[in-house]
Amino acid sequence: MSLLNLEYITNQEGQPTAVVIPIEIWRQLLPIDNTSLENLSEAIEDYCLNKAMDEGKNTPLYSHAEALAFLED
Repeated sequence: MSLLNLEYITNQEGQPTAVVIPIEIWRQLLPIDNTSLENLSEAIEDYCLNKAMDEGKNTPLYSHAEALAFLED
């Protein structure tokens, strides 16, 4: 799933008040029903890190010289 397809709930002034997360993502974050805010925070961090690592695997690798040239820009 490349896009999260999050939905936002807004109040009468149009200010966002909540986010609806697709259940498949929620179950990846929290496979158990009873959890704490700390566990949720850690699960979200783990989920994001795993997504970043997956994305990194699909990007081309640079040689040492190419990486240095990229960093200089």
